Amino acid sequence: MDLYFFDFDKTLYAYDFRKRLPALSRFTGASQYHLAKTWWAGGFERRAEAGEWRTSEEYLAEFERVTGAHLTLQDWRGARALASTPIPESLDALAHASTLGTVSLLSNNPSPFAESLPVLAPDVTAIVGENRLVSCQLGIRKPDPEIYRLALAHYGARAEDSFFADDSAENIAGAASVGITGHHLRYVDGVPQVGELREAIERFADRKN
Repeated sequence: MDLYFFDFDKTLYAYDFRKRLPALSRFTGASQYHLAKTWWAGGFERRAEAGEWRTSEEYLAEFERVTGAHLTLQDWRGARALASTPIPESLDALAHASTLGTVSLLSNNPSPFAESLPVLAPDVTAIVGENRLVSCQLGIRKPDPEIYRLALAHYGARAEDSFFADDSAENIAGAASVGITGHHLRYVDGVPQVGELREAIERFADRKN
């Protein structure tokens, strides 16, 4: 059976860091500049996405150590929710793909995201179920080809029977390097071209006919 991987941020849900950072500042009492400089510019979020802190507790403890700001999981979720908005047409494409084969999330994100997804995106969770692969769990980030090999191995799938949608051309290239059919979800004037995604899914599903 075919396997369909979908990215999350800017593919299934729109994501706006400009909404998340002010919320984190309100919740923690630290300035936006301080949080951005210490945590994000310091490379700690990327390290978290690569699995350095495998649990939410470890992530939040490291966040406080680095920034000096206390952040609860509830507030982390609140800030993330403010920055994340469903893309209805993408969710429709995900649901359609689920009628054609197995669907799975494949996202670069840290441990609080992996734990919180059913709360943050119950619509996505309702479709993919437990098929949620997050980089922090795999210990490596896209676009490293190894993350795609691990994802295929997780499902016992062949690359030639697998499809991957992502808003990042670099991530699509990483998937293509191991033989996965990729679709780059383009944005034109800030609008995701989801019609092209639906067409790419149909082409992939029909390739054997």
